[in-house]
Amino acid sequence: MFGPILAREWLVAPRKIRFYAQRVIFVLVLFSLVCTAWALLAGIQQVRNVGDLSRFGLLVFQTVAPLELIITMFLVAVSAASNVSQEKDKRTLILLLLTRMSSSQIVLGKLFACLIGVLVLILAALPLQLLISLLGGVSINQVFLATAVIAVTTCWCGALANVIAFWREKTFQTLAITLITIVGWLVFCEAVAVGAISSLDPQWAELLSPVRALWEICQPIRGSSWLPVPGGIPAAHCILGLGAAFLFASIAVLRLRVWNPSRQLRPQASEPDEDYAIQSVGEGSEVAGETKALPKRTWKVRAPRKMWNNPVLWREMRTWAYGRKLMLIRLGYFALFAAAVLGVYWTISTGEALRQSRLAEELIPLTARILAPFFAVSFVMINALGVNSITNERDGQALDLLLATQVTPPQFLFGKLVGVLYVTKEMVVLPLALSCYLWAQGGLTTENLVFVIGGLLVMDIFSAMLGIHCGMIYAQSRTAIGTSLGTLFFLFLGVATCMMIMISFRGSFARQLPPFLAIILGGGTGLYVAMGSRNPSPAIGLAAFGLPFLTFFAITSFILRNQELTVFSVVVAAYGFAALAMIVPALSEFDFAMGKSRSQDEDG
Repeated sequence: MFGPILAREWLVAPRKIRFYAQRVIFVLVLFSLVCTAWALLAGIQQVRNVGDLSRFGLLVFQTVAPLELIITMFLVAVSAASNVSQEKDKRTLILLLLTRMSSSQIVLGKLFACLIGVLVLILAALPLQLLISLLGGVSINQVFLATAVIAVTTCWCGALANVIAFWREKTFQTLAITLITIVGWLVFCEAVAVGAISSLDPQWAELLSPVRALWEICQPIRGSSWLPVPGGIPAAHCILGLGAAFLFASIAVLRLRVWNPSRQLRPQASEPDEDYAIQSVGEGSEVAGETKALPKRTWKVRAPRKMWNNPVLWREMRTWAYGRKLMLIRLGYFALFAAAVLGVYWTISTGEALRQSRLAEELIPLTARILAPFFAVSFVMINALGVNSITNERDGQALDLLLATQVTPPQFLFGKLVGVLYVTKEMVVLPLALSCYLWAQGGLTTENLVFVIGGLLVMDIFSAMLGIHCGMIYAQSRTAIGTSLGTLFFLFLGVATCMMIMISFRGSFARQLPPFLAIILGGGTGLYVAMGSRNPSPAIGLAAFGLPFLTFFAITSFILRNQELTVFSVVVAAYGFAALAMIVPALSEFDFAMGKSRSQDEDG
């Protein structure tokens, strides 16, 4: 039923080191969060009875379970999208279509080949969650229900990325549409939860949103279910998730040979020009006893366009280098922007933003909870285009020809960097516009507006340069895309997780730093491996190990309030230096990882 694609993955995957390293690192990261939370609890208060231990177990479970859900959603979406897009970029999907494999074998084989690794991670984290339940506050039934919701969400996210990958031709289009679709669905569910959609009851948000369904499971006292279904809302959510996965897989199977090969790859005859005449009789026609000769057959040739001094920048800005369907991505991003504007307008008009931000117990304003995810989506999309700007050249076998020309390293690097920021200009301008709107409504001071704009511009450059850097140092496109997006995603996710733990266990900076040292060192090691594995340098090493610590310091300063200048200075210095650490070696060495230099574990 699943064909040789899944059989090959089933036999080859256990031979790779990363198959085991991913599970070990995944469980160690979750376990380190548990140890960090325990160290913070022991440093702040004394655990006296079973009740204190039970409250700690519940708090840790409410941190680990949502974190596991977000990580698995990201991993399966990127893995499924890049796995199929790599086949298209290397023109090997056409060969699969020419074999005896059916459409279901190709689609389901690719889908389950991506799900194997992520589902193994979920099973590897199950014993850790069962150990958390031994602390109290969480039942074994809650652990299994949470694991079921995470597994089902992984399945439909992978099926969604799979169908989009078979539909779209360019890798960036696949990644961007997948990200916008998943984030848009979560935003829609949150709009239902706050009652913004009058036609739907707010209780439907727990049924439709995986985040809401998981959070309902994590509650110590669950209310009565409003659905007459055995198992309540979690069981109904799992049924809907499996139905969505089946629907996406069925669409991909039915439309596989309609979408592929793409019309861009099909040979098409050249269009004749206006002088080309089609005669139905012979090579000529007789008019009034005379033979009228036909004009010569000529073909329409477009006049060459004038190229700039920097041909790389000209191609990025003046051609459809990333496909002609970018407008669809822009429309989706505009929809997210409209949702963010409506959310900010609602919080300001109802007074929720100002009222909650004045409370001593509310450390993070409600407007920041709306803006931060929108900014993160913008950075991830800029990073995705940055890495694809290099991998597309390599997969199209144009990088070797480009290196043989007289294009200089500054022309190539700055051409790609400026071109990426130009193509994603909506992702650069709209966050700035949203910040200005918040300032106009009185939600930001002029000083803080300058800090926000400066920080956003630095992060835009860092995100684009990180993608270009990973595209240059990794020979395998799927590895480059996964490393680049994973580095940026886990950086933001680590920031959010640290903020959640620090808010839950409040204390001074001196008390919080020692428990977080393991996470800071682990994050620095991961950044150094991702950014400097092929061409290590002291600057990249300093940037890799300095980013987690400086980010932790910025988080602490933000929570303490009235230290906006400190936060801005630290963020600009840390991420600006990291961007320069990647730019300078690229300008001096201009070295790319080609197919001969990739490692054995990187293949496949």
